[in-house]
Amino acid sequence: MTLLALSACCWTDFFVTDVPAIIQPVIVTSPVENDSDDPAIWVHPTEPGKSLVIGTDKHDPGALYVFDLSGRVIESKVVRGLRRPNNVDVEYGLMINDRPLDIAVVTERITHCIRVFALPDMKPLDGGGIEVFAKEQGEGYRSPMGIALYKRPSDGAVFAIVGRKNGPEKDYLWQYRLGTSEGRVTADLVRKFGRFSGTKEIEAIAVDDAHGYVYYADENIGIRKYHADPDAGDEELALFGTEGFAADREGISIYAKDEKQGYILVSDQESGSFNIYNRIGTIDQPHLHHLIGKINLAVNESDGSDVCSLALNETFRCGLFVAMSNDRTFQYYRWEDLAKHIDEQ
Repeated sequence: MTLLALSACCWTDFFVTDVPAIIQPVIVTSPVENDSDDPAIWVHPTEPGKSLVIGTDKHDPGALYVFDLSGRVIESKVVRGLRRPNNVDVEYGLMINDRPLDIAVVTERITHCIRVFALPDMKPLDGGGIEVFAKEQGEGYRSPMGIALYKRPSDGAVFAIVGRKNGPEKDYLWQYRLGTSEGRVTADLVRKFGRFSGTKEIEAIAVDDAHGYVYYADENIGIRKYHADPDAGDEELALFGTEGFAADREGISIYAKDEKQGYILVSDQESGSFNIYNRIGTIDQPHLHHLIGKINLAVNESDGSDVCSLALNETFRCGLFVAMSNDRTFQYYRWEDLAKHIDEQ
């Protein structure tokens, strides 16, 4: 998920060593019709209080729901009739017709496509869908699931890193550079990468734009880390989170305390909790991500999450964490409510 700069908050007041409790959300969204799955947060550029939460209803037909910061559905922005939309991410400033547009991109499993919509109005930009995992380029595994967007700081190029329902033990992820042609978004395959254990699946993907890394959950094994820039190499940089999970590793979110420091939050789906890892390693071991602690939330079997560290309104003064719950809703948490339960090692 895309990272944003941190608002001014007092961190030393938040971290204590009390016994983990079940943290309650401050807001629960209206339910989607069928099956909530994955959220993304879009921050309004000039009026943060008008920011949006976008969430998938993973069904056929399904929908891309849009909620305000009170958890209410904005019906005029909801995109219906999608063919099993799975995961969604947002990015800022894709150049279209010589002007920057913010976008939401969602995988559509049945059609083997990604769908692209302009923010905040949710108008389609893809001409009905952009094919991914094309037969002539791949191995026959064609059903897209996970997605994360990456904006390269050096030139502003925007990429979609896409996972799928199943795939080979090498090159499970495909990366596409997004461009435009006649006002429509296009996607050109630039690389295939990423190891897979061969068990379960890969769905959760997150990108740290500032550091240039992509993380994804090999659900039964751990969290794998690679360069997000396709020109930086395809070697695996880390495998962490191999212990401390009841079963599946699911949603991944990255919280930025500043441009360097922060946290990686990974859903321990069956336990209703999130494991917290350091965002950066040490000088000698830059890819060492140790477990800081665990937070227990009121969610049920959370499959997806997103987080931002900006002050949005009076409720979310130090950031917003959104997690999917299997009761067809998404739950909103104040970052400070989570932070005070993290035991900083």
